[in-house]
This record gives sequence, C-alpha cells and structure tokens, in this order.
Amino acid sequence: MSTLRAASIEPSSILVIYVTRIGDTMLVTPAVRALAQAWPKARIDFFGSRTSAAVFRHLPFVSRVGVLTKKRIRFKGWLQRKSYDLALVYGFDGDGPFVEYALRVSRQVIAFKQRKESLNQKLLASIDKTTIRCSNSVDYLFSLIAPLGIPKAGLHLSYVISESERQWAVARLAALRDGGAGPIVGLQIASFPTKGYRDWPVENFVELCRRIRSEHPKAHFLILGGKREWKRTRALHVSLSGCSTHYAGRLSLRQTAALMGQLDLYIGVDTGPTHIMGALHRPMVALYHPSSPSRALAPLEHPCCHVVDHPLADRGATEHTPMAGITVDAVWEKVRAALSGEFPPPLVTPWTP
Repeated sequence: MSTLRAASIEPSSILVIYVTRIGDTMLVTPAVRALAQAWPKARIDFFGSRTSAAVFRHLPFVSRVGVLTKKRIRFKGWLQRKSYDLALVYGFDGDGPFVEYALRVSRQVIAFKQRKESLNQKLLASIDKTTIRCSNSVDYLFSLIAPLGIPKAGLHLSYVISESERQWAVARLAALRDGGAGPIVGLQIASFPTKGYRDWPVENFVELCRRIRSEHPKAHFLILGGKREWKRTRALHVSLSGCSTHYAGRLSLRQTAALMGQLDLYIGVDTGPTHIMGALHRPMVALYHPSSPSRALAPLEHPCCHVVDHPLADRGATEHTPMAGITVDAVWEKVRAALSGEFPPPLVTPWTP
C-alpha cells in the first residue's frame, strides 16, 4: 500500500464514521485527533452510533457529532451534493452500507477492505485488516489513516466532561464529601453481555472492598454499570451496605463519566467505561482477561494507571479461561499502591510483535 501525500489532499472538510460500542469509540479518538492536528483549518464531523456520538460530544477537535443507523443509512445522502473532501469509515459493516453512504457524501473515501470488490475500486485507499501488524488497539485504528502519511498527535485517549456535567457531579457527591467520606472509589464490575468472560467474580469485589475499608474505614464505593448487570451490582451493593451507592442502570453514559471524573480511584474490568476512565487521567486499576491483555487495550500515556493482567495472558488462554484466575491479592496490591499515590511510568509505546 503506497502512502498518499497529505499535501496533495488538503481537505477542508472531513467525515469520520464509526458505528460501534463505547470502548472502540474511545480507542479511535487519537486517530481523529491526528487528523485535526494535520489539518487544523478543516471541519471534522463524526457520525456513529448513539453511544459513539455521546463519547465524541464536546471534543474540541470535532465540529459536529451525528448518529447513523444501518437501517436508515441506505436512504441518506442521495440528493445532497458531496459535502466532504475526505471520509474515513471505521469498522467492517458486512455489505458496506456505511462505505456506500460515505461515497455518496464525500469526494474521497478511505475504509477497511470490503467484501464487495466494486466498493474497494471506488476508494482512495482500502486497508486489508489481515495485513495489519500491531497488537495495540490504538495503533491498529491508526492504520486506517496511515495512507495519509500524517503524524500522530499522541496515543492518549480523549474525552471531555463539560463544565455543567462537572458541576452536576460535584453536587451529586457533595453530601459524601461534606460527611467526611473518603476515598470515593468507583467500581465497574461487568463488561457487556457478549464479553461476560471478562467479568471478575462479585465475591472478589466484595473481599477487595473489605480490604480497602480495613485500611480506609471511611471509604465509600460508587457501583457503576448498566441495567443488564443490575442483579450483580445490586448484590454487591447489599454486601457493602452502609458504604456504597448503587448507580448501575440509573445514569446516562455522560453522567457516569462525570462522576468518574470526581473519583479518588476507579477499579474496573475491561469495558467501555474503563476506556473512558483511561482518558480522564484519574487514578485507576484495570483488570484484563488473558484473551485481551493490557498490552492491547490498556490506556497509553496515562499518568496514574495500574493494570492487572491474568497470569495466563499471552499463554494460549481462550474466552473460557475464568477471570477468577486473577486473585484478590494481586488486585489488592495494585489498589493499595494507587491509594498511596504510587503509580508505574505511563505506557508510551504500543507493543508490536
């Protein structure tokens, strides 16, 4: 694949499409930030799923955020003029409806290689995912803009909490702060349903919290998450009666992120909110399943992050390998260090095979 000369493109308007989950959306923010650095005068719009759009809201390098769905995309863009000079389509959408839409609204399009060769022929560049040689997800997503030959603008993730959201979160936690609670620790105990093998046992979280309370008697726990894991989060809340607040399923994504920005420590499994925490540069401890180890997904350039890898990471584990292989002792060691303000040097270089 040849590298296109960025100077020969000089787009004044760029569209980025990525209809995906929270975590993958967070991982693409460094690539979009690089586009903004390369072409600071260009208007950059981002279209994605509802959760993707929520993640991109308030980012300073994006002009407009919109929502696309596969059901409606086939009817969009037919009657309008091409309003973008360049479009990048992330993800792989099977029969190509998002790529077809991008071709209708943009003069030039870069995308991952599609099943339809007729679509690939129309692209400025098509990236064959099977040829990408990197294991860190941020660098993997950079591969789509590699043909443009533009420099990276850091590897850290981006997320912005608005001032009104920050004030809401401060007010929400005011009673705890005024009552002398501390540290306030956020808990994300579950990944999304199709990745349930990434979940650490609830009883392990209970024991971990008891150890935290043994050294920090006024510690208070905010139990985060969605409606689907309500039974487990509720069980944890009951086990931590008197020292926890159950927020799972009660807040929007952005409200949850605003609260996370006020935490003294976040402890979570590998899932969307953990990626958001990776952008907030607040103290965190993240637990990784051996089939998706920290080298691939841990936040890069994060100043205060401890990662806990499964002992079978990079040793032939499968999705059936239980997360219980990560012991409470292993996590407690990292949590104890984090609560003492001790952190390893930031990860600054993606791991490549």
